[in-house]
Amino acid sequence: MSVDPGGETILLVIAKEPVPGRVKTRLTPAYTPGEAALLAEASLADTLDAVLAAPARRRVLVLDGRTGPWLPPGIDVVPQGAGGLDERLAVAFDSCDGPALLIGMDTPQVTPALLSPALHEDAWQGCDAWFGPAADGGFWALGLAAPAPELLRGVPMSTSTTGAVQRQRLTDAGLAVRDLSPLRDVDTPADAAEVAAAVPGGRFAATVARLARAGAR
Repeated sequence: MSVDPGGETILLVIAKEPVPGRVKTRLTPAYTPGEAALLAEASLADTLDAVLAAPARRRVLVLDGRTGPWLPPGIDVVPQGAGGLDERLAVAFDSCDGPALLIGMDTPQVTPALLSPALHEDAWQGCDAWFGPAADGGFWALGLAAPAPELLRGVPMSTSTTGAVQRQRLTDAGLAVRDLSPLRDVDTPADAAEVAAAVPGGRFAATVARLARAGAR
């Protein structure tokens, strides 16, 4: 059911306010809740930098919580919907009036180049959906040529098969799906170390290094 939606793509980032005890809880106890929140803030800031540098019709932060000094100008902010993650993702897509690409705040290594296949001017020619697999079995990016919240509702989130189930949901609906490069979500201390080593120039890597020097590791 390939469509030609025309125009540019809306770029969505779904995120939580980086508050100690509410974000990156799997980084503890190796990091304190406060340190985990600092890493989450750095990850979100790097992600938003990439979003600002990528071509998009509109850039939207779908936020659980309040904004802070980490939010740069040029990004609209809307609140997340209620319910589980599948429902919140569905609501985010349902608010769009055309093609949209959604990413999370857990991949600070993301770059405009990694996003570009789904944001190029002909990204939706012969394509209905973009899928970015994550190393843990989930997904770090999902794009839809047209709002279709029913494709997300009911998908079990935060499991080792989430990505496979979500991608199968797309293909079962008859969508033509293209894949983005796989990335590693930052969920554990090992993830944080690996991602920081891969992108040493960002805020996230600098924060990992600063915490290491302070004796957090």
